[in-house]
Amino acid sequence: MQDATRDADSSPPRQPTAATVPDTARADAGTAMSGTPPSQGAAASGADPRSPGPAATSPADSSSADGAGKNAETPQRSESQKVIYAAIAANLGIAAAKFAVAAITGSAAMVAEGIHSAVDTGNEFLLLLGERQSARPADRRHPFGYGKSLYFWALIVALSVFSLGGGLSIYHGVAALQAPPPLEDPLWNYVVLAAAALFEGYSWNVSRKALNTLRKPGVSLWQAVRASKDASVFTVFIEDSAALLGIVIAAAGIALGQILDNPYCDPVASILIGLLLVGAAFTLARETGALLVGESVDKEQLAALHALFAREAALDNVASLRTMQLGPDDVLLAASVQFRRGMRIDEVEHAIARLEAAIAAEQPAVKHVYFESSMLRSALK
Repeated sequence: MQDATRDADSSPPRQPTAATVPDTARADAGTAMSGTPPSQGAAASGADPRSPGPAATSPADSSSADGAGKNAETPQRSESQKVIYAAIAANLGIAAAKFAVAAITGSAAMVAEGIHSAVDTGNEFLLLLGERQSARPADRRHPFGYGKSLYFWALIVALSVFSLGGGLSIYHGVAALQAPPPLEDPLWNYVVLAAAALFEGYSWNVSRKALNTLRKPGVSLWQAVRASKDASVFTVFIEDSAALLGIVIAAAGIALGQILDNPYCDPVASILIGLLLVGAAFTLARETGALLVGESVDKEQLAALHALFAREAALDNVASLRTMQLGPDDVLLAASVQFRRGMRIDEVEHAIARLEAAIAAEQPAVKHVYFESSMLRSALK
């Protein structure tokens, strides 16, 4: 499938026609020419090659949309970065405190918790890297931008949680089981765990609020995580949820060890924390992996797009609407539609412009719109 718009660097600028999409629409509108080069787009559809094609936007339109609109920092991206910074601030201090107390008391569970917080801190920096890379403007090598960079780094985070977080916690717990440290006064363990719960709870609440901004009525928090396309937010939320559960497990292991006078409870807690992190890693990998390979928009959004196309009187049929998530707020739409027979080329142009304007108004995340030329030929016969 190929875009019928001309490249801004390879063709001289011309004035937008009445059928071109305005800057406010911000849709990279095009016709899928089924392998035909852009210069032959009009001919492939049966139109006069000298006339502007049904979706031939001017270079000024496409460049301004890509440079000024699509890559500008949106409120959603600012909220995502706020979530990450809150998690970094919480995890950095918590990790230092946990390791300090673990060195004093010899608690294997506290070592596991320290590893967990340290890994989470590094992971948040990886997410920031993904945020910055995903905001880079589109170029010739990446014509749809770098939005999926965030999903790539979120997948690396999942691998980090699995190997460094889960793996090291399980290893340290197994080693402690073979030679359990003697029981010490657990007071400082409880103090640090309580402080960790407060900081982690604050970070968790920030990510929860970010999820709630996109959460629909009647949808559970877990369903909102599954539906979210913002890897930064749901990654921090899953990590913080695992951290809070890990604190509970560590506290329970230390307390049971003291109550039962059994030094093996603490290493067992370390192993359970490791298994918890492995489960969190698999959850993150599943969610980010689906987005990385090209996940569609949710059913409600797709139904809204079908309803939008159904309102256009110039269409006889909508064969399919295929979407792909290119980033948290960047969606590609490929529309297989059939226009009414006997329509003039200028009528087709105006119909496409109406659809683009409606999509931009009702579905602003859809920034790339393509129409299949095989369906356009029926309108030109």
